[in-house]
Amino acid sequence: MRIEPETFDDIDPVLVYAARKLRHARRAEALLSAAGIDYVVETDVLSVGFIFRTERMGAFFYVAPDDEAAARRALEAEGLVLRVSDRP
Repeated sequence: MRIEPETFDDIDPVLVYAARKLRHARRAEALLSAAGIDYVVETDVLSVGFIFRTERMGAFFYVAPDDEAAARRALEAEGLVLRVSDRP
C-alpha cells in the first residue's frame, strides 16, 4: 500500500524500482499493493539514453529494508527490474 514519506522517518528506505514511464509506475504500484507491501513513491529527475542522454521525470519506489526482497520478487516476476548505471 502506498504510504506517506514521513512513515519512513525512523528508517532508511531502500530503492527497489525507478519508473521512466507512467504506465510502468502504475504497474509497479499495482504489483506492490497486491503483494501487501508498503511503499513510498517520490518523483525526481533521471537520466535516460546511451548515446544521447536526456533527463526526464521518473517515479522512484522505496520500501522498508525488511520488505526489500519481497518487493524485488514481486516486481521482477512481472519484468520490472531496477537498473542502475554508474555513468555520469
